[in-house]
Amino acid sequence: MPDAEKKYYAYMVICSDNTIYSGFTTNLEKRINTHNSGKGAKYTRTRTPVHLVYWEEFYDKSNALKKEYSLKKLTRTKKLELISNFKKKV
Repeated sequence: MPDAEKKYYAYMVICSDNTIYSGFTTNLEKRINTHNSGKGAKYTRTRTPVHLVYWEEFYDKSNALKKEYSLKKLTRTKKLELISNFKKKV
């Protein structure tokens, strides 16, 4: 049975070399800090700092992972379009 309180996120960050990385996590703030400490994904280790530019929240892991996969498959143009239309949640 899914944990009603647990949240999952698919996200995108812009790296220091202006590339876009897509990922999955249960804690956005911690994950971004991990990326920026050089201990995150191999791809981002040499591309710090990274900046969170897009995320979606899910209540089940499966849908979050499916979203991450779909983000990774997008062209750069489509990713930038998605990012520019994203309304940050405050």
